[in-house]
Amino acid sequence: MHVTTLLHSLSVLAGSAFAAYKLEDDYFDGSFFDKFEFWDLDDPTHGFVKYGNRTTSEELGLLNSTDGNIKMFVDSNNVTPKGRPSVRIKTSKVYNQALIVIDMDHMPGGICGTWPAFWTLGPAWPTHGEIDIMEGVHDQPGNKMTLHSGPLCTNLTNTGGTGKVTLTECLSGDGTQNSGCQIATNDSITYGAGFNANKGGVYATEWLADSISMWFFPRGHCPTDALGVCPDPSSWGPPLARFITGDECDISAAFKDQQLLFDTTFCGDWAGQPTVWGNSTCAKKTDTCEEYVRENPKDFADAYWSVNALKVYTDGDKKSDAPANPGPAAQSTNTVYQPAPPTSAPKAQGGGSSTGTNGAASFAKREDEQREYARHLGAHKRRGGLRL
Repeated sequence: MHVTTLLHSLSVLAGSAFAAYKLEDDYFDGSFFDKFEFWDLDDPTHGFVKYGNRTTSEELGLLNSTDGNIKMFVDSNNVTPKGRPSVRIKTSKVYNQALIVIDMDHMPGGICGTWPAFWTLGPAWPTHGEIDIMEGVHDQPGNKMTLHSGPLCTNLTNTGGTGKVTLTECLSGDGTQNSGCQIATNDSITYGAGFNANKGGVYATEWLADSISMWFFPRGHCPTDALGVCPDPSSWGPPLARFITGDECDISAAFKDQQLLFDTTFCGDWAGQPTVWGNSTCAKKTDTCEEYVRENPKDFADAYWSVNALKVYTDGDKKSDAPANPGPAAQSTNTVYQPAPPTSAPKAQGGGSSTGTNGAASFAKREDEQREYARHLGAHKRRGGLRL
C-alpha cells in the first residue's frame, strides 16, 4: 500500500471518529414539501416521464403528507403516450460536507421501466459533483452507489467498505460514458423489492473533506443514535461504500454546494438503453422500455417513495484529520448490520427475500465483523497511529 493511500485511509477513520455532529435540518419539522423545489421541465436524463410543479403534482394525487410520513407517487391509472407523470424535487438548501440520514419504508425500485434515485447534485454538472446514494433500474437486486465528478476527481483509486467496486471512472461529462465510479452490492435487502419487503431501513451518508461514506441499516437494525441529537458514525462499523481521496480524486475540491434530490424517472439514458433493457428480465414483457411504461399503468402502483425521516447534520468546525493525541476508542452498544458485497453470481431477483446469506437473517454473524472493526480502530487510536 502506498504511504499516501495509507495516510488517507487513516485520516478517513479519524475524521469519522472525531466528528461532533449537530442537527442542521429536520425536514419533518414543518411542511416537508415547503423545503423543496419542484422540477417541471424536460427530464435531463431523457426519460419517458412528465414532471410537474407542486400544484400539478397535488392535483394528480402524486403527493401525500401525514404526520411523520410523506409519499411521492407516479401515475398508475392512465396510458401515457407522452411520458408517465412523476415527481422530481430538490432541497432549497445547499450543503457542503454533512451527514445525511434518511429513513424510508418503501422506494419505487424493483419494477420494470423504473429508474429511481435519492441523490445529491451541485449547481454545475459535473464540475461540482453528484452523489448517488440510492439508485438503480428495472428489477436489479441491490443498490448502486455512485459518484460523478469533473476533472478534479477523474478515477477512483482508494476505497473502503463492504461493497464491491464495479466502476472506477468518476469523470463524467463530454467525452466520457457518464457511468461514474461505483460501489455496489447484490444484497436484495438494500434496494427495490427486497428493500420494500423488509419495510425498508435507514441510509446514512457522511460527506467529509476527504471521503464520502454510505451505511445501510435495515428495519430493526439501525443504530440508536443515527437519527438522534448527536449521531456518531465512528460507532457504526464499516460502511457499505466509502469513496476516499486519492492520487486521481480530490473529494474536497470536486464536490461542492450539494442539494438533496428525489426522483422517479422511466427508461431514459440508463434504463432505456436497448442493451440494459434487453439484458434484464423485463425484455420478456415488451420489446422496449417505453412501450412497457406507456401501456401498463397498473404495474406502477408500487412505484412510490415513503419517507419517515430526513435529517441533515453538520459541524462547522469538523475537519477530517485527527487530533495529535487521540484518546481510547469509544465503546458502542449500537446494533448495526453490514450487507455482504456482491458475488460473481448475482442472486435471482424475487419477492425480496430477507433471509439467506445476504439478508437480515445473517445479521448475528456480521456482528463479529463489527466487533473486529471496533478493535481495529481502537488499536490504531491507542497506538497514536492516526497522527498525520
